[in-house]
Amino acid sequence: MTTASGGPSDLEVIQRVRNGESEAFRLLVERYQGRAYRLALRVLRDEEAARDAVQDAFVKAYSALARFEGRSSFFTWLYRLVMNQCLDARRRDKSAREVAFEEGGELELLPEASLNPVPEVDGVRFAPAATLMRKELLAHLARAVEQLPPAARETLLLREVEGLSYAEIATALSIPKGTVMSRLHYARKQLQKLLVEAGVAEAESDDPDPPEGAEEAS
Repeated sequence: MTTASGGPSDLEVIQRVRNGESEAFRLLVERYQGRAYRLALRVLRDEEAARDAVQDAFVKAYSALARFEGRSSFFTWLYRLVMNQCLDARRRDKSAREVAFEEGGELELLPEASLNPVPEVDGVRFAPAATLMRKELLAHLARAVEQLPPAARETLLLREVEGLSYAEIATALSIPKGTVMSRLHYARKQLQKLLVEAGVAEAESDDPDPPEGAEEAS
């Protein structure tokens, strides 16, 4: 089996490593280090700390590869390791650092082609009279995301930035799927509130209940 780019699949690479071809692990590093680093940077907001977390996660992945059962994708398994390293690092360093989402960054809650505010994005209705350009709107959105509680922010970024499914996020964060749904619901409602307060979104008339089966956000 090969990937869309024609290379060996993750499982084939893993089997090669298990058979003694240790250099094959570099294929997995090259395949996922960029996305792993972006995740670590979003969580830690420090470039050096993010690089260290990713490196440590890959070391742990290599050491534990013999125990990888394939119940989830290698991608999901690696992200769980990266997230654990990030959470450990953040517990060791409580200082808060601010990171800006730059124009053209990975956070894509807005349509790529839109240069002006649109009526509705991911449940957030933007004021029709607003004249903000995309860069300004992204700046408001970035500031709103930074104000979310850590758990809600991490879950939102895994969903919106990395595109993980609810099940993959649950695996990556070691939480029930219902908690993922609850955190996402909470994060989006908070974004709505913050953007309304910033004057770039319209308040919703109704406040729908959280998704069925969702738990309290933490």
